[in-house]
Amino acid sequence: MATTAGAKLNTVPAETAAGVDTAKTRSTGLRPDLSTLGGIALALAGIIGGLLLEKGSLQDLTQGSAAMIVFGGTFGAVLVTTPMSIVIRAFRGLGQILFEPASDVIESIERLIQLATKARKQGIVSLEGDATALEDPFMRKALSLAVDGTDLQELRKMMEIDISLAEHNAEGEAKVWESAGGYAPTIGIIGAVMGLIQVMKHLEDIKEVGHGIAVAFVATVYGVGAANILFLPAASKLRIRMNQASLRKEMILEGVTGIVEGLNPTLIRMKLDAYGPASAKKGKPEKPSGTSGDLKA
Repeated sequence: MATTAGAKLNTVPAETAAGVDTAKTRSTGLRPDLSTLGGIALALAGIIGGLLLEKGSLQDLTQGSAAMIVFGGTFGAVLVTTPMSIVIRAFRGLGQILFEPASDVIESIERLIQLATKARKQGIVSLEGDATALEDPFMRKALSLAVDGTDLQELRKMMEIDISLAEHNAEGEAKVWESAGGYAPTIGIIGAVMGLIQVMKHLEDIKEVGHGIAVAFVATVYGVGAANILFLPAASKLRIRMNQASLRKEMILEGVTGIVEGLNPTLIRMKLDAYGPASAKKGKPEKPSGTSGDLKA
């Protein structure tokens, strides 16, 4: 039994390193967000398809002046409302809308369980080397504070501040696109009115008047379409990303808290599994006996 236990103990660093490599690979990998790309494609296909069914033409919707009025006016209004630094950060964060990070929640749970098992056997001070080797900055900071003997309440308070600040920054980026979604339809109406003003100057030719009115309303289409297909959905998607990131950090904080309290790794796993994906939860009931046996050994 002693030999077996020693063998298991010696394999922890190798498993840990493998876990870190896997988590790093999955967390840094980005994949196209099919819901975003598919949603935009479906919306455009529906609008353009409806236009063609009504015997319209794509040229009816291609007006450079209307696009200049709507997008120029919209982002000008956004700059008046929002500091430049936040606007730049929002544009840099566009990748979060088109691409989604591969989930590493399961890997993070396994990593925390490995750390909890080691801390329970060798003491929390033995995690000092593991803490500095962690790739995740939030987990590394939380575990380093725990190893340094920081009071549990103070540790939780400091990490919750980190979560709150990250949420605050993400909310600022989301509000940029939310503001754009609010301004775009109004700017579109302004563009339509400006087009009508030009049409009224040529009332002597009724055919040109009809054509001019049709062109004038393209600005309204641009404004309403951009707001409801791009800007407002982008703000909602960024908030979803923010909630997912905050939930993951809360999971890590719960895991580190359990390690500091010296909880049984099985109990910590039960708490952290609640944060895991639904598909993983369905598979859990099949393995309780094996996990329990390993812990007893």
